[in-house]
Amino acid sequence: MLNQFSRTELLLGKEAMEVLENSRVAVFGIGGVGGYVVEALVRSGVGTIDLIDDDKVCLTNLNRQIIATRKTVGKYKVDVMKDRILEINPDAIVNTHKCFFLPETKDEFDFGQYSYVVDAVDTVTAKIQLVLEAENAGVPIISSMGAGNKIEASGFQVADIYQTSVCPLAKVMRRELKKRNIKHLKVVYSKEKPISPMDDMSISCKTNCICPPDTEHKCTKRRHIPGSTAFVPSVVGMIIAGEVIKDLTNAFF
Repeated sequence: MLNQFSRTELLLGKEAMEVLENSRVAVFGIGGVGGYVVEALVRSGVGTIDLIDDDKVCLTNLNRQIIATRKTVGKYKVDVMKDRILEINPDAIVNTHKCFFLPETKDEFDFGQYSYVVDAVDTVTAKIQLVLEAENAGVPIISSMGAGNKIEASGFQVADIYQTSVCPLAKVMRRELKKRNIKHLKVVYSKEKPISPMDDMSISCKTNCICPPDTEHKCTKRRHIPGSTAFVPSVVGMIIAGEVIKDLTNAFF
């Protein structure tokens, strides 16, 4: 019988679609990268998705985040993403967590429930903890490396963290994961050298923050405000989603 996933089933097969329907994927960070990951996962038939982010949609998100529109500014990203998921697949199960994942909040999550974990967060501390929790639970994880300050979307590739080079974030992750005896981590990264953003305080969130009221992690608290485009984070998100789908259904094609 034809349904919204029939075109995907033509490529992956019925058994693979059943695997996706019964899978539960946790996406940490529903921003420029994570939003597109979720978009592709739900459109691919993943049945249960956990959304983890404590941020609200800001006007400055409109240049790159799929959930950001004038109507969604000021709303929690996980709430907006949930509504979007259910508009695409009303049968999907969506669990939202208005939480900034850190070592202090890790106990709020049972990683053993997940079929796959996506790391689309910005902070090294959170990334490392996500990898450790996934490792302890025996759950596959894929991490996004630096997507900010880059403009060559075609340069992103999938690799093990220890095969990466150039990317400053990947360098830090290699060092920190080696200390913790983590042997492997699938990542999406680019060898493009990050561009230094223009030093123009008139358009910088650092001094002109317009985050919605009651936003806990305001731009003024961040060390650096990266530049971004519409086409780089979206490509990274789609690559990650493709790897998740491929890994979950690998036995079937």
